[in-house]
Amino acid sequence: MKKIFRFIPLLLILLSFKAAADERPAISPAMKLEAARHVIENFYVEDVDGDTIVTEAIKAMLKTLDPHSAYTTPDETKEFTEPLQGKFSGIGIQFNMLRDTVYVIQTIAGGPSERVGIIAGDRIIAADDSIIAGRNMKNTDIMKFLRGPKESVVKLKVKRGNDLIDFAVTRDDIPLYSVDETFMADPTTGYIRITRFAEDTAQEVAQAIAKLKAKGMKNLILDVSDNGGGYLGAAFDIAGQFLPVGTPVVSTAGRATPPFTYTTEVNGSFPDGRVVVIANQNSASASEILSGAIQDNDRGLVVGRRTFGKGLVQRPFPFPDGSMIRLTVSRYYTPSGRCIQKHYDKGHSEEYQLELLNRYQDGELWSADSIARPDSLKYYTLKNHRPVYGGGGIIPDVFVPADTSYYSVYYRDLVAKGIVNRTVINYVDANRAALRKAYPNADSFYTGFTLPQSLLDKLFAAGEEEKVPFNEEQWQRSRPLVEAIMTGLIGRDLYDDGSYYRPLSKINKDFQAALELINDPEKYNSLLRGEGNQ
Repeated sequence: MKKIFRFIPLLLILLSFKAAADERPAISPAMKLEAARHVIENFYVEDVDGDTIVTEAIKAMLKTLDPHSAYTTPDETKEFTEPLQGKFSGIGIQFNMLRDTVYVIQTIAGGPSERVGIIAGDRIIAADDSIIAGRNMKNTDIMKFLRGPKESVVKLKVKRGNDLIDFAVTRDDIPLYSVDETFMADPTTGYIRITRFAEDTAQEVAQAIAKLKAKGMKNLILDVSDNGGGYLGAAFDIAGQFLPVGTPVVSTAGRATPPFTYTTEVNGSFPDGRVVVIANQNSASASEILSGAIQDNDRGLVVGRRTFGKGLVQRPFPFPDGSMIRLTVSRYYTPSGRCIQKHYDKGHSEEYQLELLNRYQDGELWSADSIARPDSLKYYTLKNHRPVYGGGGIIPDVFVPADTSYYSVYYRDLVAKGIVNRTVINYVDANRAALRKAYPNADSFYTGFTLPQSLLDKLFAAGEEEKVPFNEEQWQRSRPLVEAIMTGLIGRDLYDDGSYYRPLSKINKDFQAALELINDPEKYNSLLRGEGNQ
C-alpha cells in the first residue's frame, strides 16, 4: 500500500497534463526530464539503476551540443585530470612489459623506488599479495597496483638476475613531465618538445630555455606536434617567454561569458632570437593558442601542417561523487581575431571526428594548395600586417608534407607486436654496464653509437618467431626509421637525460625544415614580413 501512495504525486502531475491536453500546458524541460526519470524507475518492467539512467541522460544531452562538451565518471575524471595536474602518487618508475613481466626501464631520480634500491633492469613479479607477472595485464591494470595514496606502502617482489628480492616502497608524489625532449640541434639552435600543457609546463619550458641558453642557444625550435593541448594558463605563460609585456596572446568569448583578452604581464626571457614552432594536424587547443600567438604577433614562424582546429573552451562542473561535466562556454580567438575552432554541426560528433580522415583523403596532408584560404577569412598579423587565415586551426607559414616514405607493413608489425621494444630491452639488459663504460654520457652515445648487426639479426629472428617474416624490400625502406627508434630507445634507457627523439630528428622532415628555416635568416625574415608565405 505504501508503494502505491509513493506514485500518487507523479501520477497527479501526469494526469493533470492529460486532462488539459487540449490546452497543451507548458511544462519546463527540467520537469519533463524529472517526470521521465520517475516513470522509468517506478514503472519499467525490470529493476533499473537510477545512476545509469541519469548518466546516460546527461551524455545524450551533451551530444546535442558540440563535439567537446562531455561527461566523465569519477574514474574517468581522475584519469583525465591526473596528467594535467602534473603529478600522481606512485612508486616512481618507468616500465615496459617484456613477455608479461613488468621490466623497470628507469627509476625517477630521488623517487620512492630509487630510495629503496630498485634499479633499471629489475623485473616486478608481485605487488602485495597479487602476482602481476605472466598474467598478460594491460599497462593501466599494472598502474592500479603501483599507484596509490601518498605515504601508503606497497610490497614488491622483484627478480634481479636469478635472485628474488623483497622491497617495501612508500608511495610519494611523482612528477609528470611535459617537456620530454631538450637538446641542442646545432651549436646555436635549441630544441624543446612539449607533449602536454599541464600545471608545471611553463616552469619546465623556462628551465629548458635557461639550460639551452647556457649551452649557447641563440635560436629556438619549439615542437608541439601531436600535442593535444591542456591548460590555457600553461600556453599563456609559455607564450609570455617570447613576447614583451602587454602583448595579446588569446581572447575568449561566449554567450554567458564576457569577452576577455589575455595579455602578457612581464617581459619574456627569450625576446630576440629566432623562433620556429613545429605543429601538425594533431596539435590542438593549447598548442594552437601558443602557435597562433607566436604567428599573429610576428614573433616567429610555424612549420608543418594545419593544426587540428580545437578552439572551444570547456569549463569543468564537478559533482560531489567525483564525476564531472566539461561544458563548452566560449571560443578561443588568436590575437588577429581568428577563431581557432573548425566547423562542426551540432549533434554530429561522428562526422566531426572524421574530419582528419577527410583531410587525408582530400590530399591536404601532402599539398598546401588543398587548404582553403577565402578572402572572407583573411586576417592580418599585428606587427607586420601579413595575411593569415581563419577557418579552423593554424595554417603554417611553411608547409611540410606528411612523410610516409619509411612506412611498411613489416615495420608496422614489428612495432605493433612489441618486437622492437622487447629486442631493445633484452639488449640493454645484457649490455648495460659495457654500454655505459663505452659511452659515459648521452652526448657521447648519440655521436658514437652504431647499432650492431648482431642486434638487428636478433630483431629479425624475433620477428620470425612472432610470425612477422623478414621482407628485404620493406626492411630497406623502413630501416632508417627502425634504427632511429631503436637507438632512441637504448639512449633513453641508459641515461637520465637520454632522448628518444634525438636520433629520430635526423630523418624527421618537419624538424629538418624547421632547422633549415631557422638557420636561413634571409628566408626567415622574408616570410616574417609576409613575402612569399608558403
